[in-house]
Amino acid sequence: MRTPILATVRNLGILAHVDAGKTTVTERILHRTGTTHKTGEVHDGTTVTDFDPQERDRGITIFAAAVSCTWDGHRLTLIDTPGHVDFTAEVERSLRVLDGAVAVFDAVAGVEPQSETVWRQADRYGVPRIAFVNKLDRAGADLDAAVASIRARLHPAPLVVQLPIGREDGFTGVVDLVRPRDVPDDLVAEARRRRRVLEEAVAELHPVALDEFCATGTVSAETLEKALRELTLSGAGLVVLCGAAYRDRGIEPLLDAVVAYLPSPADVPPVRPDRPADPAAPLAALVFKVVSTATGRLTYLRVYSGTLRKGDQVADAGRVERIARVLRVQADRQSEVDSAVAGDIVAVAGPKAARVGATLCAPGAPVLLEPPVTADPVVSVAIEARRDGDRLTEALARLAEEDPSLVVRVDPETGQTVLSGLGELHLEVAVEKLRRDRGLEVVVGRPSVAYRETVVSGVSGLVYRHVKQDGGAGQFAHVVLDVAPAADGFEFASAVVGGRVPREYVRAVEAGCRDALAEGPLGGHPVTGLRVTLTDGATHPKDSSDLAFRTAGRLGLREALRRSVLRLLEPVAEVSVTVPPEAVGGVLGDLAARRGRVAGSEVRPGTAVVTATVPVAELFGYATRLRSRTQGRGTFTARPAGFAPAP
Repeated sequence: MRTPILATVRNLGILAHVDAGKTTVTERILHRTGTTHKTGEVHDGTTVTDFDPQERDRGITIFAAAVSCTWDGHRLTLIDTPGHVDFTAEVERSLRVLDGAVAVFDAVAGVEPQSETVWRQADRYGVPRIAFVNKLDRAGADLDAAVASIRARLHPAPLVVQLPIGREDGFTGVVDLVRPRDVPDDLVAEARRRRRVLEEAVAELHPVALDEFCATGTVSAETLEKALRELTLSGAGLVVLCGAAYRDRGIEPLLDAVVAYLPSPADVPPVRPDRPADPAAPLAALVFKVVSTATGRLTYLRVYSGTLRKGDQVADAGRVERIARVLRVQADRQSEVDSAVAGDIVAVAGPKAARVGATLCAPGAPVLLEPPVTADPVVSVAIEARRDGDRLTEALARLAEEDPSLVVRVDPETGQTVLSGLGELHLEVAVEKLRRDRGLEVVVGRPSVAYRETVVSGVSGLVYRHVKQDGGAGQFAHVVLDVAPAADGFEFASAVVGGRVPREYVRAVEAGCRDALAEGPLGGHPVTGLRVTLTDGATHPKDSSDLAFRTAGRLGLREALRRSVLRLLEPVAEVSVTVPPEAVGGVLGDLAARRGRVAGSEVRPGTAVVTATVPVAELFGYATRLRSRTQGRGTFTARPAGFAPAP
């Protein structure tokens, strides 16, 4: 594939709640663009992007997969992302390298819990979006209700650019409201009314459209298209399309909208002022995925500036490695190319040490790009091999390298190897990967949750002196600390006057305090929600050093925490349970028994949805319990909702 003009490139993600139809949308896009000759189906396990055996067995997307296609002279690189909350880190890493996104919503359910999560993630990275309301052919589908839920729960300004033809099973297509043509006779009046609503909504948000609307009483199609693009890029408006991907309806207009409204790499701000999206600029590329395959290690990256060629030397945090191959990716298949330029998303073979979040750059022009955010794990299991423990250690290290949201540690008290992740399903998939891909026989202990400790009432004026003499250079540090509760996280401040503790030693005290947060006095859990103030101190002309003050900070804060009043916190999740209406009573009772706090319930056609906040520790095995209570008809989703006091 020849290198296209930058303005004709679109790098986009497909985002949604689980089962909203992301993968089906991707399959139809690949078929419509001529990339595939037959559409795959999730329920048949024949989709292009859900190629992993576990994805096909479970019928869900687990790993983000990239595919490329062309439409109307543009090259589209799509990343189909997971919808399940346990794999939200895959979404986070993908959004970090994307220029735009299509948010898919279920026309019956509207905005669901994970829809909100991925929306906030896209907000964090400033990714422009358009919306696709899917499954309009389902019973109970309602475009207006779905748009109302988008407005109420996500707070954008929805700009609906299509009118459905028919309802539910009679849904046959859409009418374009920007350039109306071939409008069925019975929808002419409704199309005119909705076009007017669209014009008024755009005029409220865009000054050029407002001027034209005031002068002529209408907004032309050309002005509308330009305004919709600018509103999408700025985030001031959300273009909303609709369709039924399973029946292949609304896919071509969606592709046209991707080309018309979503940004190219040239439309987004440069990742750094000195790294413009220019093939001639110095190289800057960000690693967002690492995969170990049967043929070796593949490093997935986004090239932000410059050109990356086969055989090039690249720098990564001071290490220099060689690029052996540059590969265009089509899910689980790759094709070798000579080079990749600014705006490309490719995989490379060669680098052995590059991790997720690493920056690859030209050795003579170093640069460091901001890595994607990594979520803290909330669930842990003990894991051991029936035999060949060394292979298990190596396999776990590979797993953590591929997925930084998996954390491996050895419990210092029990000597057990502990694997931590973002949810029960996340850990199940990781363990199954060890068994299938590595051929390991492993034994897994019951899951446990990651608790936190927080300060309820602190101490003031705690004095700690660190003095050490062992015949050589000594160590001396004197610190006075105040500890108080804080809203969240860790805050550090210095109130030292008169230079009694030099600035470089203040930084060492802060580093020591951060060291002490790893294990609290209640049960060895990480400590959060506190503010530490260094109020006074003293130095020695010879024996004071960074190390001495760091040690004093660590041991001083540990002593202060032992004298403080602390509370144990447990992770909680926002749970959305969908069940038949007659099963609501039993579900409410079960949630109460699991220490859940019910937030509300909503009745939809044929189903009821109950939302509640439940401790993560009480959700182990809940899926099985729910199925048995509802004869297999109940489902639930959960997303992290922070921490709450534990009993």
